[in-house]
Amino acid sequence: MKRGMLYIHGKGGSAAEAAHYASLFPEWDVAGLDYRAETPWDAQAEFTALYDAFAEKHARVRLIANSIGAWFALHALGERKPEKAYLISPIADMERLILDMLGWAQSTEEELERAGTLETAFGETLSWDYLVWVRKHPISWSVPTAILYGSRDRLQSRASVEAFARRVGASLTVMEDGEHWFHTEEQMRFLDRWITSA
Repeated sequence: MKRGMLYIHGKGGSAAEAAHYASLFPEWDVAGLDYRAETPWDAQAEFTALYDAFAEKHARVRLIANSIGAWFALHALGERKPEKAYLISPIADMERLILDMLGWAQSTEEELERAGTLETAFGETLSWDYLVWVRKHPISWSVPTAILYGSRDRLQSRASVEAFARRVGASLTVMEDGEHWFHTEEQMRFLDRWITSA
């Protein structure tokens, strides 16, 4: 059986992005996880089913996961025990991100609780149920993990990612002047060097 590398995209991404990583890991069967989930509770059911189908065909499985896709994977796949995970700009502290977004929207936790959901001017819908779920379901993750973080990431602070890396025993690589979305030629060169050496 071949070794399998499963790529999990972030918001606005697609499973087709896995093709980039296929060129970096020619000895692996690299595939993108084509998922529809937008909440962690939906991701738990969908990710486990898709992962299990992939794992049935591969002797070993590793993950590459990006942004919120990484956060979904951390919740859904911890018990599946992939061999290794490479997390790119992971959302490591969702509670902090939601509270930050409330601040950006000039709203409060109390207002979110009363309203149930809040539409923001920057295109995000904030949900009280989502925040409650996050608080009730801390991440439990013991998979060998390497994390790549950009110092100019505006969604997660360096302190949050460093604290998460320490808690789960992950290695952390920081690209100075890197962004949450690694997309420029320089950023992608850095990412490629990181993932092939990690």
